[in-house]
Amino acid sequence: MVSEQIYNQLAEQIGSDNVAKISSLLGLPTASAIIIIALVMLVILVWSLIWKGIALWKSARKGHKLWFIIILILNTIGILEILYIYVFSKIDWNKKPGNKLKKKRKK
Repeated sequence: MVSEQIYNQLAEQIGSDNVAKISSLLGLPTASAIIIIALVMLVILVWSLIWKGIALWKSARKGHKLWFIIILILNTIGILEILYIYVFSKIDWNKKPGNKLKKKRKK
């Protein structure tokens, strides 16, 4: 059956000992534990891809090449991406200290 093949493949990747521990912790049969693990992993994947896409788009639009590379390579389940979007993207990285514009005074 297809479901047994999927079950066996997931059990091999996760590790049968880990599946047994999780299923006993949850108080569920092993097959149900594997389904829950797969769903949690899918939710984390979608969550991460959404934030990564937004952060990559924003860093590319602002010309932040280093941030683009860092966000592209590191997988932080959306944490770095969220920090970039709401904290670091608001910083003017091209601004040099001491380049304050002086206002002209009216005479």
